[in-house]
Amino acid sequence: MRNWLTGIIPGALLLLWAALSIGASYLPLTPDEIQLEAILSGPASDAVLGHDDLGRDILDRMIVGARTSFLVSFWVVGLSLLAGTLLGTASAYHGGWWDRLTVLLVDVFLAFPGILLAIALAGLLGPGIDNVVIALTIVGWVGYARLSRAQVLSLKHREHVQAAEALGTGKWAIMRKHLLPLMAAPLIVEATFGIAAVVIAEAGLSFLGLGVQPPEASWGAMIRDGTRYMLVAPHMVLAPGVALFAVVLSVNLLGDRLRDRLDIRLGGTSNKV
Repeated sequence: MRNWLTGIIPGALLLLWAALSIGASYLPLTPDEIQLEAILSGPASDAVLGHDDLGRDILDRMIVGARTSFLVSFWVVGLSLLAGTLLGTASAYHGGWWDRLTVLLVDVFLAFPGILLAIALAGLLGPGIDNVVIALTIVGWVGYARLSRAQVLSLKHREHVQAAEALGTGKWAIMRKHLLPLMAAPLIVEATFGIAAVVIAEAGLSFLGLGVQPPEASWGAMIRDGTRYMLVAPHMVLAPGVALFAVVLSVNLLGDRLRDRLDIRLGGTSNKV
């Protein structure tokens, strides 16, 4: 039973999320089609999740919104992971003033609440999905830099690293071949939790009007539009809200399961040389 709750069901939901996001462009969707006679109508045979305040099919808009959250989380986590890992690894291995400058920069970013900094950056850059990716990446690299720096500080004095240095191996080759493979497990776990955080952040920015702009669909924007009609059309809020909850919960459950499997203290395989 536990495998179903923490592994199979969350994995299936995330696969469905990814499949709908990738295949949305090939499905016969009409997310922007206005049907005046169907305004605020509830679930029916021709519209499983009903229609919104403009008579648009909520299911079609949810699928397009799934693509929005998937693309934003993919690019933000990917870019943040790349930038943070490279900066944290290089600064910790080289040490000196570079490491002190990196620590100072990380502390400056940590002095501001992440979501508030993202809101400020999105406000300065202007609304739009590209600017959301930029704002969340500027905020998101810090966690990966801290984690990679801590990992390198504990790994760079190991025997195989010192042996590679004694043989004259270049610093970048040592980081690529001897440090990054050992850091992969904790970074992957951090990235899974980062996906959940980015999905929530993107929905929050869209809810505030700083994300994707109409007529493009986003789960956060759909929830914002539905709050005005909660008493007469609660399905406008419930449908995207449940989808957002299910994706974030699934990512967190799989992240916990992955962390347990990779944790050497629990019998995992991480940090083995």
